[in-house]
This record gives sequence, C-alpha cells and structure tokens, in this order.
Amino acid sequence: MSAGGHHHHTLDPSGQGTVVLNIGAGIGALVIYTPGGLHGHEIEVSPVGDTTARTHAAVRARYVRDGVLFSVVIDDLAEGRYVVWRDPVTPLAEVDVRGGAVTEYEWPVAAMA
Repeated sequence: MSAGGHHHHTLDPSGQGTVVLNIGAGIGALVIYTPGGLHGHEIEVSPVGDTTARTHAAVRARYVRDGVLFSVVIDDLAEGRYVVWRDPVTPLAEVDVRGGAVTEYEWPVAAMA
C-alpha cells in the first residue's frame, strides 16, 4: 500500500515543539492522523475541483505524552474543501479547511489494504 505519489522517506521523528503553522485569515491547516504503517509515505491533498493543484507532506512519528502518533501536517492551505488522496488516482475523503483553524482527519485503517 502506498499513499499519495508513491514517495517514501526515512524520517526521524519530529521533536517536541517543532511544528510551526502558517494559519490566519483565509488560511488553515490540515493534520491527518495515520496508522504507523504509513510512516514515511507522502500523502497528497488538493482543492475539490482542481486535482492538479496538489500539495503533499510525509507521515512522521510525533511523540506525545501517551506515546507515538503518526501524522501529516499540511499548513498554508486556502480556506475551502480538499480531497485527501489514497494514491495518485484514488480519492479517500473530502475535508473542510477553515481559515485560522486546524482541521483534523483520521486515515481509516481499512484504507491500508
């Protein structure tokens, strides 16, 4: 199973306090929580209706008080509705990004197969 554009990276975990988000009026962010099996994979998102305007980020391990979470953090997104891509040709979900806010989405375990 490969997410996004079939890119895979070996990444060190993010340290505490290492994520800075560019959000504000009309600009939001998206955090996608994933199963650990997607660690290092790129996940792409695009505005609904414009599949060519994709942006992506790699799944990274993020250490929190209760253990490890795996997630993608994509900021600097214009407010609107976005497609989360399972792979380069298969949409997985649509999410709404609001300006000045962080939208959270959980990658379904069933989408790993």
